[in-house]
Amino acid sequence: MSIWNGESTKVSTADFKGIKLTGGFSGGLYYYPTGYQSAQSKFFMARKRLKLERSKYKRNLSDIRAIPLMTSVGVAPTSGLGKSSSHAAGVDTLPEEMNDMKIGDDKEVEATVVDGNGTETGHIIVTTIGGQNGQPKQTISYMAERVVGHGSFGVVFQAKCLETGETVAIKKVLQDKRYKNRELQTMRLLDHPNVVSLKHCFFSTTEKDELYLNLVLEYVPETVHRVIKHYNKLSQRMLLIYVKLYTYQIFRALSYIHRGVGVCHRDIKPQNLLVNPHTHQVKLCDFGSAKVLVKGEPNISYICSRYYRAPELIFGATEYTTAIDIWSVGCVLAELILGQPLFPGESGVDQLVEIIKVLGTPTREEIKCMNPNYTEFKFPQIKAHPWHKIFHKHMPPEAVDLVSRLLQYSPSLRCTALDALTHPFFDELCDPNTRLPNGRSLPPLFNFKPHELKGVPIETLLKLIPEHARKQCPFLGL
Repeated sequence: MSIWNGESTKVSTADFKGIKLTGGFSGGLYYYPTGYQSAQSKFFMARKRLKLERSKYKRNLSDIRAIPLMTSVGVAPTSGLGKSSSHAAGVDTLPEEMNDMKIGDDKEVEATVVDGNGTETGHIIVTTIGGQNGQPKQTISYMAERVVGHGSFGVVFQAKCLETGETVAIKKVLQDKRYKNRELQTMRLLDHPNVVSLKHCFFSTTEKDELYLNLVLEYVPETVHRVIKHYNKLSQRMLLIYVKLYTYQIFRALSYIHRGVGVCHRDIKPQNLLVNPHTHQVKLCDFGSAKVLVKGEPNISYICSRYYRAPELIFGATEYTTAIDIWSVGCVLAELILGQPLFPGESGVDQLVEIIKVLGTPTREEIKCMNPNYTEFKFPQIKAHPWHKIFHKHMPPEAVDLVSRLLQYSPSLRCTALDALTHPFFDELCDPNTRLPNGRSLPPLFNFKPHELKGVPIETLLKLIPEHARKQCPFLGL
C-alpha cells in the first residue's frame, strides 16, 4: 500500500514511521450551543470532491523506517519515539516567568456557591466585584444554566446574571495555588472587538480545598466549527461572503494580539472562533495556550491542535514566532472553503504526511527555516499537489492565492496578519454597498484603534482602510 500524488509518483508512508513528533493536544475552550440558521446556498459537495482527491493516497503506516524529528530540546533518537526529558517538558515554564506569576496576598475575591456543588447546572454563584481603585464593592449572582464545553482545562457553562439578566460564559479551571493563571494575565491585556472580552474573575474552593479560577466572559452563541458542520449537514458550501467576513475578522484579532500586545495565541482552530449568528461578528477565544513570545527564549513545541499545527512545531522548533498562528488561519480558511480540514492527520506522524501530500517535500533550506537544529533530511521526494486541484474550479484565484501565502513551510515567507488584511481577497468587504445575504449591514470591520495601527506605514493604511470608513479613524489624519 502506498500514497501517491496527482502525477502518479508513488511514495510509501513506510518512509515516515518513527518520526518524533509533538503529539496531539485536545484541550481548549469549546462552546456547544444550539443550531445555526443561514441563507440558502447552491448545492456543493466539497467533502465528496476532496475525498476523491484523497483516494489517490492509500495509507499504510506499518513496517517503516525511522526518521527522527526534534524533541523540545536537542535531537530525538535515531529510532523509536524516545523520551522527552523533564527539562524539555517544562521548557515553557521558565523560573523568571513563574516567579512573576506567583500569587501574592492580594488574591482575587472568592465566591460563595449557593445551592449546588459548583459544577452542576442550577447552582447559584455569589461573588463581589469592585472594591479596588476607590470603586465600591458590589455583590453579583450568577445562575449556572447549562454546561457548554469541557475538556482537560476544566468546564465552561452558560450562566445568567440574576441582577441584570445578562447571559455570560464562565470558564472554570483548576488553579495551582502557587501561581497566577497565564490566561487571566493575558486576557487582562486584551480589548478588541474581535477578541472575547473578560468581564471579571473570581476564585472558588471545594470541600477538598481545591482552588478554582472562574473567568466570566462575554457569551457568544456560535462557533465557526458548528457553522461548518451546519453547512456539511445541508451538503452545501459556505457562502463566499461569510468566508471573507470570518477570515478578515480573524486576521484583525491576530494583528491586534501579535502587533499590539505581543501575544501568540497558539491554538487557532474553528472551535476557538466564536460567531454571532445575527451580525456575523467573529471573536477569538480561549487564551489558555497563549503566550508572549520573547526572542531567544525557548517555548514548548507540543502546542496547538493537530490539524492546525504549523510544520515547524512538528519539527520540534522551540524558538518559533507568531507565524504559527498564521499557518493555523491558513488551515481554517481552507476548511471554510472545503467544508473539512485540509490536513486531517490521524497522528503526529500522519499530520506531517498530510502536509507533504499537499505542499510536497520541504527542501533542505525550508527545513532549516523551520528548525535550524534539525539535521535529518532523508525524506521521500514528493511533488506539491496543485492548489487548483484541491479547491473548486470556480473558486476565485484571490482565495487560492491567499491560502498559498499562508501555508508556506518557511515561517518568514508567510504573510503577517496585517498584510493579509490588505489582500485582494477582501476587496469586496471594502465596498460600502456590500451587504449580508439577508440585506443587513456588515459587522464593523474598520473601527481600528490607535494602538492597532501604531507604526503602520501610510501606504499600508491607505490600503487597509477604505475611504468611506476613514472617518472612523480620525486620529490617522487621512
